[in-house]
Amino acid sequence: MRSFRASRLATFLSATAILAVTGLTALPAFAETVLRRGNAGEPQTFDQAHTSINIETFVLKDLYEGLTIYDATGTIVPGAAESWTVSDDGTVYTFKIRDAAKWSDGSDVTAEDFVFSYRRVENPAEAANYANILYPIKNAEKVNKGSLPLDQLGMRAVDAKTLEITLERPTPFFLELLAHQTALPISKASFETNGAEFIKPGKLVSNGGYMLTEHVANDHLTMAKNPNHWDAANTKIDKVIFYPLEDQAAAVRRYEAGELDVNYNFSADQIKRLQEQYGSEVHISPALATYYYVFDTRTAPMDDVRVRRALSMAIDRDFLGREIYAGSQQPSYSFVPPDLPGYGEPSKADFAAKDQLDREDDALALMKDAGFGEGGKPLSIEIRYNTNPNHERVATAVADMWKTVFGASVSLVNLDVSSHYAYLQEGGAFQVARAGWTADYGDAENFLAMNTTANKSFNYAKWSNADFDALMAKSYDERDPAARAKLLHEAEAILMQEQPVAPLLAQNELWLVSKRVQGWQDNANNAHLSRFLSIAE
Repeated sequence: MRSFRASRLATFLSATAILAVTGLTALPAFAETVLRRGNAGEPQTFDQAHTSINIETFVLKDLYEGLTIYDATGTIVPGAAESWTVSDDGTVYTFKIRDAAKWSDGSDVTAEDFVFSYRRVENPAEAANYANILYPIKNAEKVNKGSLPLDQLGMRAVDAKTLEITLERPTPFFLELLAHQTALPISKASFETNGAEFIKPGKLVSNGGYMLTEHVANDHLTMAKNPNHWDAANTKIDKVIFYPLEDQAAAVRRYEAGELDVNYNFSADQIKRLQEQYGSEVHISPALATYYYVFDTRTAPMDDVRVRRALSMAIDRDFLGREIYAGSQQPSYSFVPPDLPGYGEPSKADFAAKDQLDREDDALALMKDAGFGEGGKPLSIEIRYNTNPNHERVATAVADMWKTVFGASVSLVNLDVSSHYAYLQEGGAFQVARAGWTADYGDAENFLAMNTTANKSFNYAKWSNADFDALMAKSYDERDPAARAKLLHEAEAILMQEQPVAPLLAQNELWLVSKRVQGWQDNANNAHLSRFLSIAE
């Protein structure tokens, strides 16, 4: 039986901190430390069961803490659980929840809170976007699809502070899944009292480093340090304010004016100027992320693989990376990004090695064979993207490429980030849409599984391929790492042959981080909890 134990014991608040919280006047006054974070848009929700995008993740992980968390370096470490053991066959995890783990209302975080939370995610009536994240848990998929009752989910509270989770099969990345926002707990008592309103300021009970105190939609969101968090004594920042700044130019102006300490994402055409002016404050960090276009395979002409392949071939990815993103993103021909542990070189589209002009010639031939282009039917295409200067420039460039190569008529439609992804997740009809995927955990399965027939939330293309599905299913039962990687490569090869998704760029994350902010570390998981940061005045 393998075990893992936290290197630090739970730290209790010092007597001075306790007095400060109670507001006794015998203590000297200290200035409140505030971190101002520019976020790239307004979150759709603060509900763990319905979250899906990274701007929600940044907020939720400051509020809540899973059994495991990512530390400042992006490494999995103990969170609400101080230790765990794993059975010899890798299928039973037993977690010891910290005695000092408390909710922000002072009540204990219990094993039952996690059982309640995970059952809620898998409850088919909840229709959680990311229910599949917990599918490695025994019976989770069957529960989620309504063929088994909730109480058959493979987890139980052994006692108030001991949680046992049984898996369908050994899952090497399971501890990373538990750090995902979907696996964040909610207070059972709070939910039973407040129902769907449990996410509102004044009612939201959290177990992370911070508590939600105010939310003015599309303006700001304020959090205060949670004095009941087990590691509150080491949390240096008293207040965190998130600003939902979808306008990247405005966000940069606010950063340059000193109104923001941290800003996520900015227009790539500003990289050179910002680096010249701010130097090390500009962070371009490698990420396990893919920027791609998706084709709606339910309707013509995107139901024709020849059309999808032709459109993908005609996109000059080198131009996008070099000219649109100023070299900060790399051309990509695989859906899985490079450098994923244990996967090796991803399986690329078969046209990846060709010269761009040769690709365009092949694309013209495919499109002609499909009945479009010169002497054939006219080709009209609509590209949807979420509002963002970089995405607009990519869409404009791709539209020009398709006009030039095929004589296509191309129009553009954009929505704010929340509305854009909500539209895709809810199955709205489209032709071509921009999307991005950042690894929830460091495994190729995370990218490939979203394209299975069964994935209703994130298979935006509504693509279905029996051979692909079979390979993915087989990979879950394969315990040999090399054999499993081979199955996943074969699945990716089918995906790249069919092109329901056209990967364009392997992404880097763009951040502006003031020199006032201490403790920031770039990492591939893009994990930056506010409680690991401090402010140097």
